[in-house]
Amino acid sequence: MIMAVLGKVKEAGLPLMKLVKLRGMPILQQLHLEERLLRTSSDNWCLINDGTSSPAIVMELVEAKPVLQDRISIIRRFTGGGTVVVDQNTIFVTLICNKDAVSNVQPFPRSIMSWSGLLYSEVFEGLAGFHLRENDYVFDDRKFGGNAQSITKHRWIHHTSFLWDYEVKNMSYLKLPAKAPEYRLTRSHMDFVCRMKEYVPRSEFIEKTIKAIGGQFSVKSISLESIDIPSVSEYVHTTRLLTEQEIQEACTIQT
Repeated sequence: MIMAVLGKVKEAGLPLMKLVKLRGMPILQQLHLEERLLRTSSDNWCLINDGTSSPAIVMELVEAKPVLQDRISIIRRFTGGGTVVVDQNTIFVTLICNKDAVSNVQPFPRSIMSWSGLLYSEVFEGLAGFHLRENDYVFDDRKFGGNAQSITKHRWIHHTSFLWDYEVKNMSYLKLPAKAPEYRLTRSHMDFVCRMKEYVPRSEFIEKTIKAIGGQFSVKSISLESIDIPSVSEYVHTTRLLTEQEIQEACTIQT
């Protein structure tokens, strides 16, 4: 039933999507790869990175003093989005598509988000409480998946950080956002998020995600080494690490 709603496919057959399965790729390297694929490739891509090698914070709404003290990397990503602490317990799923890849998806954030919500409804089918709430994936009213998007003239990217598990200490690096989803109310980070491992095994989630994508695309697995895109020296990324000075300046502003 869900598959019938997910979208019409081209009469000539399912569009091709290249799948790259990664394990432990550093998040900065992953974001650089995503940005190059979005802007220099004409193929549809799915990247699944099972954990990142060391803790990092994506974006910069943080408690700067403990971040500096513990020497945690802060990354400003090209898609913007909210702040998230990522580590080996985070599973990353990225979808990069041409605008005509799925016929009923319009190149607008709400349309892409609605489609992805239906896609993951299939992944989590049978698990009570899964919803797309505002721009988050939740079980009941607790978030476990955060999203960011970017739309270019001919393509779009939708990537998600899934909180399979988390270290309690990492939550202390995050500031409470001034603008939060309505359903969050005034809850702390610990009360707002949940661990996905309490609902589904890690490997099962990855397998079901690939299966769901296979209902929309003809999926072809390829290796990281076989990706034919411009090298780092030929492409200037907008995703970057914040310098220590920038973090210190943020610390001064926040105090």
